[in-house]
Amino acid sequence: MIDHAHDLASVRDATERLLTAVGKLDNASVTESSRLPGWTRGHVLAHLARNADALVNVLEGRPMYVSGEARDADIERDAPRPLDAQLTDVRESAARFQDASAALADWSRTVELRGGVTDSASRLPFRRWVEVELHHVDLDIGYELEDLPAEFTERETDFLAARFAGHPDVPPTRLTDGTRAWSTGREAAGPEVTVTGPPADLLGWLAGRREGTALSAEGGPLPSLPPL
Repeated sequence: MIDHAHDLASVRDATERLLTAVGKLDNASVTESSRLPGWTRGHVLAHLARNADALVNVLEGRPMYVSGEARDADIERDAPRPLDAQLTDVRESAARFQDASAALADWSRTVELRGGVTDSASRLPFRRWVEVELHHVDLDIGYELEDLPAEFTERETDFLAARFAGHPDVPPTRLTDGTRAWSTGREAAGPEVTVTGPPADLLGWLAGRREGTALSAEGGPLPSLPPL
């Protein structure tokens, strides 16, 4: 059972952590490269703000983005702004998401996201939590995958393992951190490959944030994962 109220509280906490950390930067730091290819920290912050507004659109029954081109143009437009403007935008857009969530009456309804993807409205707070946590790491300002809340790491690993389950290009794979285990990849009677490693490294590999050098693979090479 998804607890959207719990996830909304987690989003608030994660957003405050991010705003506090970003508030220690300066204008020059915002223009420096993030860990995402081709994006500065300003691009990441602009994306976070526009994603919050896009999720408000979804909650209120509108298309998430006018178009992919408009989404990209908005990020490019907002990326060069100074630190104060970035902080204000992330804070105010986050508040709009929380306000729209507080007004939603039917959390069981199906909503449409980008690219025709559908999901339960009750999962939107967790999806926003993912955006805030992983992009905090992407900012490259001292917040690492190891710093993520343990609950978040486990749930996002669950989600990503399920996302690659049945994918024809991923061999039948068992993932384990030594305590928990997940199955992913093509359907089969048993796994071809067992991938073992710390929780942060498993998540980083699944999320495209790490190459998997800290993971061990038995039964075959470490699978190549398609882009998210």
